[in-house]
Amino acid sequence: MHTYPRNSPEAAARIVALVLIADGHVCRSEVEALQQRGVEQALGLAPGGFARVVQTLCEDLLLGAYAGGSMMCSMDEPTLAALLAEVDEPALQRRVLSLAHAAAQADSHLAEAEAMLLQAAQRQWRFVEELQPA
Repeated sequence: MHTYPRNSPEAAARIVALVLIADGHVCRSEVEALQQRGVEQALGLAPGGFARVVQTLCEDLLLGAYAGGSMMCSMDEPTLAALLAEVDEPALQRRVLSLAHAAAQADSHLAEAEAMLLQAAQRQWRFVEELQPA
């Protein structure tokens, strides 16, 4: 799994991307929700940067999934905790959670895997309140 500098745009974008792909289906409404919220600008990515982070994440997960048959099966709790630890700035965490919530709710269905990732982030980052999409 690639590592990114702490609190970098890519580390933040990877958390949003995890929620985006968590249910195994990225739908147009999810991508449009992120585009409407200016995901790249909000996270400090260059144009096209979010797509590159999503692609790199998928490649990393596929490399770990050869034995299990699913991309997300290679995402165990310690790996997820390590990825979440790369984002420790509270304002950036709030931005990431807001974008991730927006993507997860855009298709009017919160999948179990999406909810699990959002809850894990809120728990690790110690956010008690339920964040609403930006």
